[in-house]
Amino acid sequence: MKKFVSMAAALVAVAGMAGCAAMSEAPVKAMDGVLVGASGMTLYTFDRDAAGSGKSVCNGPCATNWPPLMASKAPDSNYSIVTRDDGKTQLAYKGKPLYFWAKDAKPGDKTGDGVNQVWHAARP
Repeated sequence: MKKFVSMAAALVAVAGMAGCAAMSEAPVKAMDGVLVGASGMTLYTFDRDAAGSGKSVCNGPCATNWPPLMASKAPDSNYSIVTRDDGKTQLAYKGKPLYFWAKDAKPGDKTGDGVNQVWHAARP
């Protein structure tokens, strides 16, 4: 029994360390004057999303072109969680849902900034 308890304690410790590693990688950071996801890809906001509404209006084909930054919890008080039409949750910055742009090919690309005058690179 003592060996079992020791093994269980070791597993809990390993799981705790794995959780800390996952938490240390922020879902969003500032880089070159814009917000980027953990992969370094630029994040965008959509003018048709009402800040603080707790909702995203970019669904269906829109979300195919502008994939939402999915998240289950906000990393700090500048961020919040919005619930999408499909029930999944998305990260918002200062009340505005965050999205990637499908046509950005590599970290640092900002090709979605200004699309249709309603999409903008998210700025800290």
